[in-house]
Amino acid sequence: MQVQKVDHHELFEQIYNQAPIGIALVAPTGQWMKVNPAFCCMLGYTSDELMNLTYQDITHPDDSPHDMICSYDLFEGKIKENQYEKRYIHKNGDILWTSLHVTLVRREITDEPIYFICHIVDITDRKMSEQKLLHSEEMFKLITDHAQEIIYIADQQGVCRFCSPSVQGLLGYSPEQVIGQNNDAYFHPQDLERISQMDLTKGNLLNTRVRHKDGHYLWFETTYKVFGDAEHGMQIFSIGRDVSERKKHKDISAEAERIALIGSWEWDMVNDQIALSDQIFEILEFERTRKSYRASDIANVINPADKASLYEQMEWVKQGKALDFEYKHISTNGSEKYLHLRGLITFDENHQPVQLNGTLQDITERKRIEFKLQESVERYTSLKKYNHDAIISFNMDGNIMNANPVAVNMTGCPVAEMIGTSISRFIGADNLGLILGSNYEMAEKEINAVRHTDGSETEVLATLAPIIVNKSNVGFYLIAKDIMEQKKLLVAKETAERMNKAKSEFLAMMSHEIRTPMNGVIGMTDLLLDTPGLSAEQKEYIEIIQKSGDSLLAIINDILDFSKIESGKTDLVEDPFDLVEIVTETVQIVKPLAIEKKLDVRMCVEDVIPTPVYGDAYRLKQVLTNIIGNAVKFTSEGGVDIKVGVKEQSSNSVKLYFQVKDSGIGIPAERRQQLFEPFYQLENFMTRKPQGTGLGLAISKKLVELMQGEIWIEDSDQPGTIFIFTAQFKLNNGEESNSLDQQQKKSRTSALRILVAEDNEVNQLVLSRIVEKKGHFVDRVADGIEVVEAVKHNSYDIIFMDVHMPRLNGFEATKVIKNSLHSESCPYIIAVTANALRGDKDKCLKAGMDAYVSKPIKIESIMQVLETYYVKHNL
Repeated sequence: MQVQKVDHHELFEQIYNQAPIGIALVAPTGQWMKVNPAFCCMLGYTSDELMNLTYQDITHPDDSPHDMICSYDLFEGKIKENQYEKRYIHKNGDILWTSLHVTLVRREITDEPIYFICHIVDITDRKMSEQKLLHSEEMFKLITDHAQEIIYIADQQGVCRFCSPSVQGLLGYSPEQVIGQNNDAYFHPQDLERISQMDLTKGNLLNTRVRHKDGHYLWFETTYKVFGDAEHGMQIFSIGRDVSERKKHKDISAEAERIALIGSWEWDMVNDQIALSDQIFEILEFERTRKSYRASDIANVINPADKASLYEQMEWVKQGKALDFEYKHISTNGSEKYLHLRGLITFDENHQPVQLNGTLQDITERKRIEFKLQESVERYTSLKKYNHDAIISFNMDGNIMNANPVAVNMTGCPVAEMIGTSISRFIGADNLGLILGSNYEMAEKEINAVRHTDGSETEVLATLAPIIVNKSNVGFYLIAKDIMEQKKLLVAKETAERMNKAKSEFLAMMSHEIRTPMNGVIGMTDLLLDTPGLSAEQKEYIEIIQKSGDSLLAIINDILDFSKIESGKTDLVEDPFDLVEIVTETVQIVKPLAIEKKLDVRMCVEDVIPTPVYGDAYRLKQVLTNIIGNAVKFTSEGGVDIKVGVKEQSSNSVKLYFQVKDSGIGIPAERRQQLFEPFYQLENFMTRKPQGTGLGLAISKKLVELMQGEIWIEDSDQPGTIFIFTAQFKLNNGEESNSLDQQQKKSRTSALRILVAEDNEVNQLVLSRIVEKKGHFVDRVADGIEVVEAVKHNSYDIIFMDVHMPRLNGFEATKVIKNSLHSESCPYIIAVTANALRGDKDKCLKAGMDAYVSKPIKIESIMQVLETYYVKHNL
């Protein structure tokens, strides 16, 4: 088959005319030489119209300079072709973006430029898309650069891919420090744990804590959007705003609601939806899992009677009246609360109720105060009505306002006749003048009788009390006590006081007479036990003597203690002590018997108990020893539990409770009250083996009452007995507290020069031997005169001074020594007395003595006062 010859000129002409892109020939002068249909269509001109225009006529003015540069480079042969983007102006005035490819055709021989060949492609749509994208990017940059919130993009692994500059001002980091970092480094660990358990695709709001560069955390409320897919990678776009202040105010508001026991609520009456604040969930004990409630849900927790009253009031509320409703609420544990419901209604444009906003407050405490006030008024009325004294109230003019029945009997005048008349008819005009003249003290002294209408008088003791209303004195109460019976009581009181004084003197004498010989028995026993070479039999006999002496001393101490307490001659000291230490020491005392009986003794002391507390540690220990000792004594198997905790506490004092529970046989209910009676022995009905004085619990009860507490036996269905007592202690005594944790005691090896002043030879020997065994030097004297003479001729570190000595007693000898010697060279004087009554120690200290020990003297008490000497002299 023969191939036909192609007419290239015709072919090129067809390509030129049919090409989808613009093709144009342009003369070097800028005149169009030829344009194809596509280019004409592109610009909206016909071919003839374009031929009458120059190249520059349809070029955008801003692009003409660039055209000239390109033409010049082609003319000069610097480049063979040029491709760039430029703008043409459409016939209708629109801007047409094109991609232009230009080449220069030259003559073959002379190389003279003939024309430019231009290929033009319309890229307007692409440029518009690029400009829109650029505009979007510029807008995004503008937003991110100036946004107050943090705009943040992270990948699925939590690595930051973009962060707005606002992070610098809000969190202190630059964007470069954040980008590329995992958000684990900035979010609070608890929030990270919470977020890790969430499905982020199902929400769009988070409240998280973000760490500032300086270390503290700020609360951010973040809206987020997950975009992308698993194939190309999911990313999280989030915008976070600092809500720390809002959170703070919200927390403050919530705390205020919690403190005030008040919550807020909002009822959408159209949709019957009630939104509740956190505090209402607490008050009504509702489940927090529900976001909203209906009116019926609230009504269901109100008792029927109150519910009916509430529905009745709601009818008035729907007419515009404020909701104000108080009712009693029964908690899930059965306790009662009093709640106050308030609310204001909102109407729409048709005056239909659409919303009710209000509060719910727990007013239980206020109601209790109201009940107490009502009770107080009732008590006051009863007090006045049933008082044994005559009470007459009168105003500032002296006119009677009211009177009680006793006043009616005392004056013989009914209340109705009294009211409005002057009180001077019963107390005299002169006395009324003293009252109205504000001379109240004189008036009380002068009013010694109240007149009867029959002319007789009743001898009284008068008291005036002002009636204060709104801080103003509006009148007075005259309280008149008939003292005829009181005079008889005064005589009886004086007689009792004389008997008490005689009793105290007898006890002092008995204490001295009994303790003095016992000092020899117990002291010598201690010394004998410390003697080397004793046989087992001898040691056993001595220990029996020691135990018998201690038992006899305990009985004497109990009797004296009870007598002192009964006569009101016991004072409690207020020294600092560690409560845990006292309880532990007490448990250690009874531990041997508990171990012997194979009992388990457990102790639990609350950590909140302050240290130190101020009070009488010795007396507290006495009570604890008695009660814990009884528990161990009357428990054959099981154990004893001791618990100590805080019952009440203020800034200045603390009330503690002490519970001792045993697993013994228990105490019959009808016998419990008798246990606290004097000389009643617990063993009588439990073991039939009487022992001791039967005063232990009676003394404990009295001591607990002195410590402003109570003691009782708790009812229990479990076997055994539960003793409980309370005691109050101060948290400071007005002086600078010393630490109870003293430094380790220093070694005291130097011998002291000690003078023993004692008229009883046995006691003198006992005390001397005890001190000598500790390596000290001892001199002995038998009376006060010899003490004074010895001090004149020798220098002593310590004097053990017996209070009762012939010729010159211990008080007088101390006074002479203190007056004759300088304080720095004066010996440390320790009073030794067989008395054990209230006031003995104070009397010794007031006489100038430095310390005090009572007979019978034991080695431990001597070591204690020597230790006190070392501490005071920093040895």
